[in-house]
Amino acid sequence: MQVFKFAAVVLAVALVGGCGSKFKTYNGPEVTRVIVQKTDRKLYLMHNDRVLRSYPVELGSAPAGHKQFEGDGKTPEGVYRIDRRNPDSAFHLSLGISYPNGHDIAVARAADKSPGGDIFIHGRPNGNPRDRRKDWTEGCISLKNRDIEWVYAMVGDGTRWC
Repeated sequence: MQVFKFAAVVLAVALVGGCGSKFKTYNGPEVTRVIVQKTDRKLYLMHNDRVLRSYPVELGSAPAGHKQFEGDGKTPEGVYRIDRRNPDSAFHLSLGISYPNGHDIAVARAADKSPGGDIFIHGRPNGNPRDRRKDWTEGCISLKNRDIEWVYAMVGDGTRWC
């Protein structure tokens, strides 16, 4: 009888522990593109022309305009792709954006600067999940941890980002 009770407790703990997992499962319509509206501070997950979900975001320290150079604090504008994912990011999950493209590199080189890189959609910094700063990234898009968990589950590699 004691073994049965012990097994039941272990099973219950395992089931409850899984509820808090950062890895969600999504079985709805395909996300065909991700749109970031900087002025509204919103990220939209789209299935063709239909909004599936939207989330508030924080951006870079100088979000207006297109990212051109490393350290400018801007978030890229234009058409890119989600090209990688990092479950072990320094932030609570992250999805990579294919910035810089060939044009971005050419513009930066012409100005004798670096275009920068490593632009991600990510959660809050690990170790500080309740960070409340406004527009604090280096050009990335930051979401609340619970929101990036859904974005990470819903958005596949190769999804269009604009």
